[in-house]
This record gives sequence, C-alpha cells and structure tokens, in this order.
Amino acid sequence: MKKLIPAFIIIVIGIGIVYFMIKQPKPLKIYNPADVNPKLVHESVQDVQKLHRVGSFSLTDQNGNTVTENDFKDKIYITDFFFVTCPTICPKMATQMQRVYTEFKDNDNILFLSHTVMPEKDSVPVLKEYAKKLDVSANKWKFVTGDKKQIYNLARKTYFAAISEGDGGPDDFVHTENFVLVDKEKRLRGFYDGTSEKDADRLIKDIYTLLEEYK
Repeated sequence: MKKLIPAFIIIVIGIGIVYFMIKQPKPLKIYNPADVNPKLVHESVQDVQKLHRVGSFSLTDQNGNTVTENDFKDKIYITDFFFVTCPTICPKMATQMQRVYTEFKDNDNILFLSHTVMPEKDSVPVLKEYAKKLDVSANKWKFVTGDKKQIYNLARKTYFAAISEGDGGPDDFVHTENFVLVDKEKRLRGFYDGTSEKDADRLIKDIYTLLEEYK
C-alpha cells in the first residue's frame, strides 16, 4: 500500500500539470508580411518573413497635438482607418471599437489609434467634434489626421489593413473595416472585422491574452 502512495501522488501531479497547460491561453501569433493575405500587403514588403515592426510616423490628433510612435511606447494598442462622414461601415466600426474601449477604459496599458482616410476633410476640429460625440478620452483614444500618403502607407505597408493598390494620390481611397492589434514591441498580433460583434469579442479576448504575456 505504501508503494502505491508515491505513484498516486505522481499521477495527481501529472494530471494537475496537464490541466494547467490546457487552461493556459495559447500565445497570439506574431504576424509578418509573408503571413498576411498578399492583397492586403504592399508588394514592396510581401516577402518579409520576420522582424516586421511599426516604424516611425508623425500625425496630428483631435487636440492638435503631434502624435508619433513614441506615444505608444510600452503600450498595447488597437488601430483602424475611417472617415467621419462614412455612412456605411464606419458607424458599425465605431460601435464595436467603443465596446473594446469601454472594456479597457481603466487599463493604462491599452490605447486606441484611429486614422482618417480623408485628411483633406477630417481636420482637427472635425475630429475633435467626432471624438466628443463618442465621449472618449483623447489620452486613451487618438483620432489622427495628417499627410495622406503617410496614412495610406501605414494602412498598406505597416498595418496591412487595406487592399494594397494605390499610391496615396488625390484619386486614391482606402476603405477598410479591419482592426489591428499591436503589442508593446510594435509587432502585429491580430486582425479583426471591425463591423462584427463576434470579432470584437475575439479582439477583447485576445487583448486579455496579450496582457498575460506581459505579466
């Protein structure tokens, strides 16, 4: 009987370890250009298989302040592309992003970044009024405008949020429902349909998983 006790303990410990491993959330994938649908990736970076990061940028937020990559240092953030007068997908995206915002409103590790794809119309005052209607904090959720080519390059060459055709010129137009999750190392960790409640729920779950990675 005494010989059976150690074996029993080993079995119990083994079961406990297996249960713990099963319960642990699977780490999120790190996306590089080669991992993403080529239609969403600019041809200049399609073959990049590792070390993709969000690079430098300089835009202007709803309060007229300059926003750069440094504002997101050591932060997890969710980004998207929209325009204020969009009558179709953007209102749905705003609704779902607000749900995510509300979930992490009090978590200082999480920020939000929304780029207008119509910077010629979505000026600082227009963005300020839009943010006011959504009742969100400018410190938490930044709506940015700026140079159109820079914004469109971010969509196509950095975040892979939009169909890659176009040069950011006067006749170019990006219209995408994608939300992108970015980690503290500025790596891409997930893509989501911003018009979908189900995908917004998945995003919320993935943010919690990502937060676990930094504990």
